[in-house]
Amino acid sequence: MPIYDFNKMGPVPTSNELIDIVLTRTQRRTPTVIHPGYKINRIRSFYMRKIKFTQQTIHDRLTKILTDFPRLDDIHPFYSDLCNTLYDKDHYKLALGQMNTARSLTSAISRDMIRMMKYGDSAYRCKCLKRAALGRMCTLLRRLKSSLLYLKEVRLHMSRLPSLDPHERSLLLCGAPNVGKSSYMNKITRANVEVQPYAFTTQSLYVGHTDYRYLRWQVIDTPGLLDRPLEERNVIEMQSITALAHLRCSVLYMLDISERCGTSIEDQCKLFKSIRPLFVNKQLIVIANKVDVQPYETLPEKSKDLIQSIIKDSSNVSFLTMSNESDDGVSQVKSIACNRLLAARVEGRVNCTHAVDNILNRLQVTNPTVSDGVLRDVCIPESVRTASKDGRYKRNCSNVSNISDINNRIGYAPTVMDIELNKQKMEIDSKNNGALFKKTSRDHMWENGGPGVWAPNYCEKYDLHDPNWKFDIIPEFMDGKNIMDYVDPDLCKRINSLEEEEEQLESERNVAKMGKDDDLIFEEQATVKAIRDKKNLLKIVSRSKRTHNKPSMPRNVKGRAKDMHNKGSLNAKEIFKTMKGYGVDAGSMIERGLEVTRKKNKRGRSLASDTTNSLFGVTPMEIAQDNNSNIQDKKRQKKINKNKSSDLVSRAHSQSRSRSVSNAKASSEKVLEEDSISHTTRKLERKAKKTWSVDGKRGESDRRASVHLVKWMNTGKKRMGTHNKR
Repeated sequence: MPIYDFNKMGPVPTSNELIDIVLTRTQRRTPTVIHPGYKINRIRSFYMRKIKFTQQTIHDRLTKILTDFPRLDDIHPFYSDLCNTLYDKDHYKLALGQMNTARSLTSAISRDMIRMMKYGDSAYRCKCLKRAALGRMCTLLRRLKSSLLYLKEVRLHMSRLPSLDPHERSLLLCGAPNVGKSSYMNKITRANVEVQPYAFTTQSLYVGHTDYRYLRWQVIDTPGLLDRPLEERNVIEMQSITALAHLRCSVLYMLDISERCGTSIEDQCKLFKSIRPLFVNKQLIVIANKVDVQPYETLPEKSKDLIQSIIKDSSNVSFLTMSNESDDGVSQVKSIACNRLLAARVEGRVNCTHAVDNILNRLQVTNPTVSDGVLRDVCIPESVRTASKDGRYKRNCSNVSNISDINNRIGYAPTVMDIELNKQKMEIDSKNNGALFKKTSRDHMWENGGPGVWAPNYCEKYDLHDPNWKFDIIPEFMDGKNIMDYVDPDLCKRINSLEEEEEQLESERNVAKMGKDDDLIFEEQATVKAIRDKKNLLKIVSRSKRTHNKPSMPRNVKGRAKDMHNKGSLNAKEIFKTMKGYGVDAGSMIERGLEVTRKKNKRGRSLASDTTNSLFGVTPMEIAQDNNSNIQDKKRQKKINKNKSSDLVSRAHSQSRSRSVSNAKASSEKVLEEDSISHTTRKLERKAKKTWSVDGKRGESDRRASVHLVKWMNTGKKRMGTHNKR
């Protein structure tokens, strides 16, 4: 039978709270707007959904309440009677019955209204039916006001009840008020029950737990009892009576022999006699408590006679003395009560004859009888006896105390001569390292460090054609053949010879690449190798600089910047000669650049032409000569190109697509010798600018401001009309 946990019951709302929950949930979980274009079928479905959702919410809430509260007929009788004592079983069942009736009536209302809703011919009539359905359901919930309030109070009280197991091993403390039950419970358990020097401090059942013989025990503290009829007992006392009536436990009835509890010994004995029927089939122990105040030996004879009378009248009763103040007899009472209960539980299981008979009926035990009268003893083959006598199968006796133990293992009873012979053989074996007897794996294990240290060599068990193959370096087999049979012993030498031959072929191949193989000497070969290494290094550096994650610079700009800052990296004379071949006056370009630099320099610093020319490794004299030759060439070509100048300017304007390109004609372009060279130069310039524009675009890592939506304009409930305000 399951043990019910009253702490798992959910909260019970009042009628008004339940109505608010249902209507609010319906409003939030169902559509709320009917648009003018809706057809009548859609309007009916709209209101049917609201009615059905409300009915389902009420059904779920009431079902939760009915499921949480226990049915008194399905739980343990202890809990059933305890609930009847505390809350009145009839009133409890009536409240739950009203919940069940309201649940069924709500379903009926929903069913009838949905049936009528199918005939609604307008939105107004459908709405009226919906309001009528929800109103009738709320009226039903409002009528449950008193039942819901009662169940709410019952749940609060039931959640405070102790969660005990009626089938567990239990010790139950009972007696008159203030006799020391709670003090004893605090002594032997981890509970902390309130202890006060007045009666009825404990007004309900308290449960503590203790350990004895590695088992968990329940200790139940009950309220005090008074000597009066059952009809006159109050709710507090009836809890103790219910526990005594339904729990299978060991009962500890306590007597206060000092009479400081306010009850005389005579009244306590009368109380014992009045509740004696509740002790049937229980292990009863009568305890004389507070012997530190009033020793049992010094009691008056009249009091002793009263105590002895209740002990004699009851069967299977133990009498003990105890003191909670001095801890005298506390552990003894606990051990005796637990032992008696354990013995009773074991005896009850053994005496369950029906279960034992059912098991014995399924078993069949046979005892074979001797039919031919022949005695069949242990049979040892004669070959084994002969071998044991010869000592061929004698075991190692390092871990055996005497020779008889060795021979008893193989079923041989040696004589005196055999013992002497075995001793001689053992001496010979020890001298010859055990050559005449066979050691087992166990013997080897103990000789080489014991278990976990020594491991047997399984190669000894291999059954091979040649026993010398057992301990090969690679004792592996494939297709029934040993792998080591196919390993060449001269393998290392052959590998070395192959490596030497490969190195020689590689060197010859390198020499063949260098050109004349036979004519090159060693120094020349080294030089050629150094040159090739340098070329490979330059290739690697060039490949590493080919990155596409940044904008590239035009080649002409890149060359000029490199010439200005690294005067030793390139040959400036060759640059001047190359530019002169194209018809460009490089010296004049540098002079014009320096003039612009002088104008833009805020600090007034200027660069001398000599210094500038020295950066490029060109002397002033060479520049002057180049300038004179350029001037003469200009005069000579001026007449030739006089008629072509107008065509050149018009072509330049037509080919340029923007104002910046048309106005950005360099002075070097005007002094080009031929029109084809000018066209090639402009083409290279456009290509360089195109690369700059493509590679210089905005990337993923660049900062950009995106358009954000205004939150207050895009949150909240959207209604008819403009959406620029909430």
